[in-house]
Amino acid sequence: MAKKNPHLNPETFRDSLATVQEDGKRNWVYPKKVSGIFYKYRTYLSWVLLAILFAGPFIRIDGRPYMLFNIFERKFIIFGAPFWPQDTHLLIFLLLIFFVFVILFTVVFGRVWCGWACPQTLFMEMVFRKIEYWIEGDANQQRVLNAKPWDQEKILKKGSKTLIFAVFSLLIGHLVMAYLIGVDQVKEIVTQPPTANMAGFIGLVAFSGIFMFVFTWFREQACLVVCPYGRLQGVLLDNNSINVMYDYVRGEPRGPIRKNELQNDSKGDCIDCNLCVQVCPTGIDIRNGVQMECVNCTACIDACDEVMVKVERPKGLIRYASENSIQEGVQKLLTGRVKGYMVVLTILVAAFITLIATRDILQGTVTRFPGMTYQMRDDGTVSNLYEITLINKTFEPQEVSLEPLADGMKLEMLGDQNWVLEPQSKFEGRFFLVKDQNQISKTQENVEISLKHENEEIDKIETSFMAPLSQSEK
Repeated sequence: MAKKNPHLNPETFRDSLATVQEDGKRNWVYPKKVSGIFYKYRTYLSWVLLAILFAGPFIRIDGRPYMLFNIFERKFIIFGAPFWPQDTHLLIFLLLIFFVFVILFTVVFGRVWCGWACPQTLFMEMVFRKIEYWIEGDANQQRVLNAKPWDQEKILKKGSKTLIFAVFSLLIGHLVMAYLIGVDQVKEIVTQPPTANMAGFIGLVAFSGIFMFVFTWFREQACLVVCPYGRLQGVLLDNNSINVMYDYVRGEPRGPIRKNELQNDSKGDCIDCNLCVQVCPTGIDIRNGVQMECVNCTACIDACDEVMVKVERPKGLIRYASENSIQEGVQKLLTGRVKGYMVVLTILVAAFITLIATRDILQGTVTRFPGMTYQMRDDGTVSNLYEITLINKTFEPQEVSLEPLADGMKLEMLGDQNWVLEPQSKFEGRFFLVKDQNQISKTQENVEISLKHENEEIDKIETSFMAPLSQSEK
């Protein structure tokens, strides 16, 4: 019969944050420096992910960015594919795919993303925390340094750390702006005086300041207070979800164990050394079970495995596991719930691919010129003035023309008869629709205009034509 964890007590840990004291003050977390196989692999992966992250804005295909999220001009390029405001339905599908994938991944593997690939964790644990260890030392040395008065040593260490943190925060701020507005515009902002592009300069300073605040002071609170992902665990995880878990069946009851001591059935493998708590970057005790604050960083696994080796016990007292695998020794990944999410994800991906394959490369909208109805001409014709907005979603210049589909109607374009749209651009023009008044049978009729590219119709645009009735119709 499986043991129950006697240390699960909702009254002592689930009703409060580990980083908040009883009086409401901040309980500053000093995680002990960790080493081990998981930390080594996380470090290697972080190098790869950070390299990709910093290289992203500089990757270009035929001179255009591979990734761009220009929310200011509502222009996006994702994996080389352009998206305009008219493609909102495609972006919605893309977001739905992302959310369903996150849900599916969380249901199966818990918060692996948070501990291994989230930018907040990458920068905090693999950049800023390493700098802090290098300058101020391990957890106990940091406590001593923070508690001592401001002498020459403290000023030197704190000052140098703050300066390096500021440099890295500036780099991250510039990186975010490069993803938002493009590398070329960031270069212009950097090389010109602030007054030449005040909005861009303020953006760079604001982003850099935010990252400086997050990684210097706010830290793990970004995961605990701001990020909603941890709170989603309560509805996404089940007993088959894989998380960083403490094997309470094997570990309880806790107690000291000496290296050469024989296995004692009355005592579990956990020696209650609290190293798993000391290395945790969010300050929790993993032995209390799955918690919102746990980001699955595996620091507790490495610390516990090291202790198990020293006391000659098997590794894996804390490991990736599910509740069912700990209680019953059985791990089931493909549950009915997982299969359901997989079906939904497959449908969304198929729909997205279909929409991408069938979307128009050119798109136009026609509106009547504001404040005008119709104009009577001396030759007995009636004209209506229209405005047209054309969007070229491709990376090549495109030549387009217009042709009315209504009988007896002519189209007069203002300017050139054919319009050439620059790559990834929006074009606005005007034109007249003209019709002989003797052919008019009603005061307002719906008409269609053919939008042509290379003499082939690519779209039909509907609008209305207004005119007074001829004397014969009256």
